[in-house]
Amino acid sequence: MFELHHLSAQDLWDWIRRGEASPLEVAEHYLGRIERIDPGLGAFTAVTADAARDRAAHLAERVPTSRPLWGLPSGDKDLVDRTGFVTRAGSRAVAATPAVADSPLVRALDDAGTVSLGRTATPEFGLSSTTESLATGATRNPWDTSASPGGSSGGAAVAVAAGLLPAAVGSDGGGSVRIPAAATGLVGLKPSRGRVPAMPGRAGLGGLVVAGPITRSVADAGMLLDALVAPSGRAVPEPFALRTPDEGDGPFTAAATRGEGRFTVGLLQGSPWDDAVDVRTSPEAAAAVAETLALLDALGHGVEDVAMPRVEYARWFRVAWQASAARIPDVPGLDPSRLEPLTAWLVERGRELSGVAVLEAMAGLDAFSVALVQAFASYDAVLTPTLALPPRPLGWYSDDPEENFADQCRYSPWTSMCNVAGLPAITLPVSTTDAGLPMGVQLIGRPGGERTVLALGAQLERRVRWQRRHPPQW
Repeated sequence: MFELHHLSAQDLWDWIRRGEASPLEVAEHYLGRIERIDPGLGAFTAVTADAARDRAAHLAERVPTSRPLWGLPSGDKDLVDRTGFVTRAGSRAVAATPAVADSPLVRALDDAGTVSLGRTATPEFGLSSTTESLATGATRNPWDTSASPGGSSGGAAVAVAAGLLPAAVGSDGGGSVRIPAAATGLVGLKPSRGRVPAMPGRAGLGGLVVAGPITRSVADAGMLLDALVAPSGRAVPEPFALRTPDEGDGPFTAAATRGEGRFTVGLLQGSPWDDAVDVRTSPEAAAAVAETLALLDALGHGVEDVAMPRVEYARWFRVAWQASAARIPDVPGLDPSRLEPLTAWLVERGRELSGVAVLEAMAGLDAFSVALVQAFASYDAVLTPTLALPPRPLGWYSDDPEENFADQCRYSPWTSMCNVAGLPAITLPVSTTDAGLPMGVQLIGRPGGERTVLALGAQLERRVRWQRRHPPQW
């Protein structure tokens, strides 16, 4: 039997625009699914049903406009502020004080016409690649509820995979969109640094964090990226945005829908963590890459090996990650004694760092970025596994913070380098394990090269049809 959540985000938006479904009807459908299904998954930490109904009713009274996400349900990752609601940041140490202003990303999603249904789960302060917060409990992978959906946008990914949202926007500072998308069988796109005006690349240490789509199809990812770039449907002032190079022209949705072009793809050998941790590519990850290589060959693309530049990385990224946690104790009303062990360790190490050490790390990461962009310059896109291992069981990460950090690097050794270099990267759910768990591959583009990775993704999607795969909750 057909239900509204069977529609893609694009089709659902079109239904609303043409009056075949109202924003309130759509919101009620998804709120009902959340009420029935989410207690077993933990995608949402809070459901704001009354506010969602008020917002949807307000939109229903107006003539649908060209706003790119008009009437579509969305969720707020529990790291971003929405006026009147508590931002817990996945932490039991944070005071339950409602926010007094919207974050720029929340404002952009509202401008695009979305209806927020609530807060989606994240690990404490988004600092882990698994969403197992002591404050809100473990978020479960809908493909196997004993497995983690990854992090830090784990709640958003679970909501999309299980049909609790048509699509979502997450934040990604080291893989936090791509990791959970790969673990839950979705498309996850990290845009170029400076591409999204609401997260312009100046905030945070090294400009690592960007906002990006988590969707069931490549076309929906292009649609959400267009909305993030121009929430009102028109070009907007970008006084704080870093200007990123722009390969190609036209809407991202068009590139993601047409899927045109023949490209040269580099197959990356090695990872930037090889000298620091024991990175082992699982047979499942290798099989996903092999399947992708066969598809690229059948589609007429050229593939060449590309060597990982041997420029120091692990030490500098470790410093950057620790330094990024140093200001957590300054959060108003925070009780440091209630921080989780990993966060407390990162805070302690970050506060021990000298200014010179942080500047040295930033210079080291800049040198790595230059080397990586130069190494990839001859290729339209570079292929890696998204994750070195299949989705991890809940409780897999070590309780020892030092080893926990190493576990994260072993699990996703190819994601953080894209944030450091500011490169666009997309994860695509090309295969499944023998146990039925999703496995993805990552395509990394040139600076400003989102259209290329979207086009390649669309071509692969036509062959694999992954948008037709769904977990049991569907």
